Amino acid sequence: MIQRFIELGEGYSDIYELLELSRANKERLSKLFVFKTKFAGRDLSSFAIALQPTNPGKFQALYICREGIPNNEETPNKRSELFRELADELDKNIISLEVKHSSVFGEKELYFQHLIGILRMNKYIPPMQ
Repeated sequence: MIQRFIELGEGYSDIYELLELSRANKERLSKLFVFKTKFAGRDLSSFAIALQPTNPGKFQALYICREGIPNNEETPNKRSELFRELADELDKNIISLEVKHSSVFGEKELYFQHLIGILRMNKYIPPMQ
């Protein structure tokens, strides 16, 4: 099985594309994720979705808006509210995970492989076959 993150952007306006992808693929939508991290003293979030693997082909797409959304649980922002509303609308839970910031990794692809490993280990996505 091939599992790959597809980055839409950092979440400023591409969050709307992530929401529409979720709605358009609601039959294939598997999970909703919020990856929380810290960078330069700021709490940031990435929003991501996992779709069911294709058949045939066994390709699983994971779409992400990476680390551009401020994470302040005391005063949630509009993008966080929209993601929560999407979860309610599609009757899905949001899985929240604390992760390292992508700048810790030499390349963005290594960061994405790290996230895939975390998701596999926690059985949120299927294991490597």
